[in-house]
Amino acid sequence: MSRYFFTPLLALALGCGAPAPTALAPTEAPTTGGSKAGDFGPPVGEPIQAELTNAPNVPAPTNRTAPAKVVVELEVVEKVMPISEGVDYTFWTFGGEVPGKFIRIRQGDTVEFHLQNHPDNKMPHNIDLHAVTGPGGGAASSFTAPGHASQFSFKALNAGLYVYHCATAPVGMHIANGMYGLILVEPPEGLPKVDREYYVMQGDFYTVGKYREKGLQPFDMQKAIEENATYVLFNGSEGALVGDNAITAEVGETVRLYVGNGGPNLVSSFHVIGEIFDKVYTEGGTFAQENVQTTLVPAGGATMLEFYVEAPGTYILVDHSIFRAFNKGALGMLKVDGDDALDIYSGKEVDSVYLADKAASSAPIAEASAAAAAGSLTKAQQIEAGKALFAGTCSTCHQADGTGVKGVFPPLAGSDYLMADGKRSIGIVLNGLSGPVKVNGEDYNSVMPPMSQLNDDEVANILTYVTNSWGNEGAAISASDVAGVRATSKAPAGAAH
Repeated sequence: MSRYFFTPLLALALGCGAPAPTALAPTEAPTTGGSKAGDFGPPVGEPIQAELTNAPNVPAPTNRTAPAKVVVELEVVEKVMPISEGVDYTFWTFGGEVPGKFIRIRQGDTVEFHLQNHPDNKMPHNIDLHAVTGPGGGAASSFTAPGHASQFSFKALNAGLYVYHCATAPVGMHIANGMYGLILVEPPEGLPKVDREYYVMQGDFYTVGKYREKGLQPFDMQKAIEENATYVLFNGSEGALVGDNAITAEVGETVRLYVGNGGPNLVSSFHVIGEIFDKVYTEGGTFAQENVQTTLVPAGGATMLEFYVEAPGTYILVDHSIFRAFNKGALGMLKVDGDDALDIYSGKEVDSVYLADKAASSAPIAEASAAAAAGSLTKAQQIEAGKALFAGTCSTCHQADGTGVKGVFPPLAGSDYLMADGKRSIGIVLNGLSGPVKVNGEDYNSVMPPMSQLNDDEVANILTYVTNSWGNEGAAISASDVAGVRATSKAPAGAAH
């Protein structure tokens, strides 16, 4: 990549006056581009200790006019962390978090890289930085056993946004356990100023237990080989970018997202619901496409996105391979404050359909999970957890107040049909229900698909909430009650019990 600056050129006419793609404007005489143009000579001044940040934060711009020697120190830590509410996983990390630390340097810098492997770790590790020009991207120079450290240097010849990851065999397993991050190599003049910058990185995870199955979940090598992800996540966990952890902006600000995809297997169809990207630097490279709705981010690739925020509200970040968002966890939030712009958009500030069960606090789910593990789960805790789960699973059809939709979706509030047979109600959630039913003396005819993606504890908590709300009074339903029905009922086609 040549010495280019990430700003649009004046559009050149193509054909019938169509604008040319946005390019990086040269600041010096034209060159042949690529890595041949990226060597600005030896480092100038004293070595600089790199600022490293955890996602979603981004280090400050380098603001330098000459190449420097930049020292990067990164420690590999193997640790157990939450991957979802009540679900733990043993992550392998660069710096104690997934994704690894964001590294920001300048084109032409010489990087002195130090990799430490914590003495409590069980595995050797290394690092392959896609920003490195040289065999293995640093992997062969950085193989490090637990309790040891390694060092190597490289010159950053190409500007752009690059993935780094572990490349120790089995490479896929190391990446699948969270060993990836982003390194930004700024062009010499830096990037245009924006109001907000955030770091978002997608990854796919493979656990022995099904999605949201509670407890400590081991890695499943066969699922990984088959590319059958249990979770697809932003920044390493379902809760990383939702609720209090959402990224934020103000109306009238420009936001830049540095979006990476660690993989190891799946390509991301990255989309922000309610926004159109003004610029997308595809695959983190030189040219910017404009007015983009959804952009592909390959496994082991990255992109830079910029957009101006016109209206307040909660914008949802998703992988638009949409079952990944609502059934595997690839969902985040951008919360925008400011005055309404009714001439641009008039509507709901928060759309619970898109927010799913993240529309409400997920803390009750975690509390119920911990109590169940300790053997102290109460009915009240189940009701609170079930209320949060109901918001994203059932409320669209049955409505938040349980009244349903006349003639189509039967009411759950004061429902004689619901309360007459607890096992039947469990079976309907697990196996679905099609055709006519009579509820409270009125006829309904619709289709409820099997909710077999829900775990036993989730079904139990939802039904305990429903059977104890809106005038209903029932006993608590346990996970073992649900497991019994699941084991003895015949699952219809499409219900993967």
